Amino acid sequence: MENPDGTTTLWRPVGPAELALIRAGGWRAFPPRLPDQPIFYPVLSEAYATKIARDWNTTASGAGYVTRFRVAAGHARRYPSRQAGGSDLLELWVPAGELAEFNVHIVGPIEVVAEFTNHDVP
Repeated sequence: MENPDGTTTLWRPVGPAELALIRAGGWRAFPPRLPDQPIFYPVLSEAYATKIARDWNTTASGAGYVTRFRVAAGHARRYPSRQAGGSDLLELWVPAGELAEFNVHIVGPIEVVAEFTNHDVP
């Protein structure tokens, strides 16, 4: 969904290591992908990001965070959205080699909007 200011709001579930790299980058960019990660996939809904951060990141690394950020809508439209299961589980697929260019089009800071720990997972 495009915002009135010409941006699109996206969410990215992250673990503690990725959050530390985002913080070190001044909350302005996502870190490069690892060699075994060919796609950077922000998600199109906060609910989906919450599910991943709570159910997967906390299990994998003890904590999960939901980040929210805005990107220029025209740039975001360059990348396909893909279903990851249900129709409400949508991801934007950005090739890892294009992440630096994608980061240039982030508008404003990356924000943490939710935090989960192993204590939050049933």
